[in-house]
Amino acid sequence: MPAPAAGPRTVPRPGAEPGRPKPGTTGRRRPELSAFLRSRRARVTPGDVGMPPGLRRRTPGLRREEVAQLSGVGVTWYTWLEQGRPINASAQVLDAVARTLRLDAPEREHLYHLAEVPFTAAPEALVQSVGPEIRGIIDALAPRPAVVYNSRYDILAANRVYRDLFITPVEACAPGPDNALWRLFTVREEDCPLMFRDKELPLMVATLRAAYGLHAGEPVWENFIRAMSEASPLFARLWKTGDVAEPGRRVKVFRHAAVGELRMSSTSLTINGMPECRIVVYTPDDEETERRAALLRSGTTKNPAP
Repeated sequence: MPAPAAGPRTVPRPGAEPGRPKPGTTGRRRPELSAFLRSRRARVTPGDVGMPPGLRRRTPGLRREEVAQLSGVGVTWYTWLEQGRPINASAQVLDAVARTLRLDAPEREHLYHLAEVPFTAAPEALVQSVGPEIRGIIDALAPRPAVVYNSRYDILAANRVYRDLFITPVEACAPGPDNALWRLFTVREEDCPLMFRDKELPLMVATLRAAYGLHAGEPVWENFIRAMSEASPLFARLWKTGDVAEPGRRVKVFRHAAVGELRMSSTSLTINGMPECRIVVYTPDDEETERRAALLRSGTTKNPAP
């Protein structure tokens, strides 16, 4: 008897060990760190931080000792940091320096990368809507099914082909949010458009858990997980496994009441300015699926209610 397949897991990108820089990058990052800190220090005036300008100031920006004092670190330590010396810096100290230098979110992340400290973005409220530009892109991708998800699998936008192919009729699902997980887990298995649920659903739950790490304890997320667990014993069981996975290319098999089985390859695309959101586009994975999908392009072949 063959061994059971391993559960979902996150696989590190080649050459990227969590928390450690790639080989050969330190020598270049330290000079960049030095130049970056000097440039940020030069743009903050004493008045910006409530200090008198003082006399004989050769630069309009802050002095190194002033940055150190305001950040609560030693002058020598900060001087060495700005000189690009190979010293260790904690996230707490870098945050203090970032506040003193008035770094915005992209600058703070840049500082972390140059200092070779693992960066974790502050949790943000999930995007719950998209603008007309993104909706136009989604519609223009037809006849390819396309959808915009946030990291909780809320459906923010979807073109007609996606909704025809993959969203079961509302009456087949339990009343709830416009969410892909809710629709897949609260519909009867025989009515679900996604085949091989024993393989696909654990991957989706593992992807959700990976995103949940940034939002653990937030009421909206906790309420969603609780509602999913109460509505679906299968979801509750999969959630308890603790498995995590990243979004990525998948080949999924769907069943359509009018055209039959469809093998579709999914591709995830990030969206600038919309953190934790992605466009997912489905393309036929074989010639037979391409032929069957062509029948859907006219919009006359619907996936009827069970």
